[in-house]
Amino acid sequence: MNDDQIREIVFRGLRQIAPEADPALLRSDENIREALDIDSFGFLQFLIGLSEKTGVEIPEADYEQVFTLGGLVNYLAARIT
Repeated sequence: MNDDQIREIVFRGLRQIAPEADPALLRSDENIREALDIDSFGFLQFLIGLSEKTGVEIPEADYEQVFTLGGLVNYLAARIT
């Protein structure tokens, strides 16, 4: 799976928890939660959904690596088989 495919999965997940937001406007280094005004529970639900769609578990210890779009895409790309 390439970065564009991962990004599309991420965008679909973000649209589900923040339907009024346009995730395509996110900068790679921007904090996803702050930019889209997502609370911690919503972000957790988003990460769980990503895990289900990609097969990549994101442990709580790694959450600081996935707060930005770029970090999240890189994290998933390195772990998707």
